[in-house]
Amino acid sequence: MTATVATARLRTIQRTALALIVLGGVVNYIDRATLAVGNPLIRAELGLSAGDMGLLLSAFLWAYAFAQLPAGGLIDRLGPRRLLALGMALWSVAQLIGGLVRSFGEFFAARMLLGVGESPQFPASARIARDWFNVRDRGLATGVWNSSSSLGTTISVPLLTALMLAFGWRWMFVIMGVAGLLVAVAFYSIYREPHQVALTAEEERYRTEGDEADARASPVTWAEWRRLFAYRTTWGMLIGYFGTIYVTWIYTAWLPVYLEQERHLSIARTGWVGAVPYLFGVAGSILGGRLVDLLVKHGVAPMRSRKYPMAASLILAALATIVAAETPSNFTAVAAISLSVFLVYVSSTSAWAMPSVAAPANCTASLGAMQNFGGYLGGALAPTVTGFIVQATGSFVPALLVGAAVGVVCAAGYLALVGRTIPAATSSPALARA
Repeated sequence: MTATVATARLRTIQRTALALIVLGGVVNYIDRATLAVGNPLIRAELGLSAGDMGLLLSAFLWAYAFAQLPAGGLIDRLGPRRLLALGMALWSVAQLIGGLVRSFGEFFAARMLLGVGESPQFPASARIARDWFNVRDRGLATGVWNSSSSLGTTISVPLLTALMLAFGWRWMFVIMGVAGLLVAVAFYSIYREPHQVALTAEEERYRTEGDEADARASPVTWAEWRRLFAYRTTWGMLIGYFGTIYVTWIYTAWLPVYLEQERHLSIARTGWVGAVPYLFGVAGSILGGRLVDLLVKHGVAPMRSRKYPMAASLILAALATIVAAETPSNFTAVAAISLSVFLVYVSSTSAWAMPSVAAPANCTASLGAMQNFGGYLGGALAPTVTGFIVQATGSFVPALLVGAAVGVVCAAGYLALVGRTIPAATSSPALARA
């Protein structure tokens, strides 16, 4: 039987949905960077130490990681339209509060609120890709929305610096908070879930054709959410993504300092050299998604089309990180870092394409959020571990080698544990051992 294709109306819905979640993802990552960009001025005005600033930077990451678990279940239960719009509004309010704070404690609370608000963005995006794209097309769709993280990181420093120089650091926070609220309103006003659209039989068939897991659209129950932890595939996804985000956050948190301290680049040169790897990240995200789709279209099983690119790219990213650590050449180091960032975004896209084929449709966001929880445990640890190693040794070399080792070990765990799809709740959990 000939595979169905998206109708013209479905393609319009798909493009609109992707545009909205890419916009949300870009704002999401710009908002994360406001504290880092305003660091010197904020410390001077509020009288904060370097240790205080480290705690503020980590407050977001820990809140974001632990908020993933309830966020995923709520998205699958109440739908991405309501939960993502609410999350956008919440994190934007947190940004506004950031521009009004007068003490460390107030800022710490605002950063934690930012982490909670941002937690639905990527699990909801995974659910939206599952809801509107056939399994043959979800890889590229995932690559497109996942590229928002690298794109947001690329443009955050020049944009936020310009806002801060023009209006001050407090108004930088306020302006981004207002922008986020406008995006939240636009998303809720424009986006619709499948059950809110009168789909034809052909359009409904396109959405679900080829799914190995049960394609029910019923809201997830808490029992279904909890049972995801009974499966090896879930734990493999957590472990693998821990490695991907650990390596990513070594660069996200420390790349400018690395270039200035280890490679002796000027601050001015660091500004543009440090943006180069994230341009490669955008390419890696989109090309990684395209690779997933090509493998499916050439007969590779959907689970394997995600599993092998995810693990292979993470291992190669680790090898590129070793080259960056050991080379005496600044050019080679930046090239190796760019390659590593390219590869970790291939890994990230492949990982985010997995929830839509690894579990029933009504558990997509739940499983994606669990994976992101594992990832951001790595994301929260990477800046701290790297900082302590650099403090103890005076060099980034051992910190980069530790990051490479984490990547390889987590990729091996991913390969070993991620196996069969997670069956619907009516099936036996004995498959957890498969």
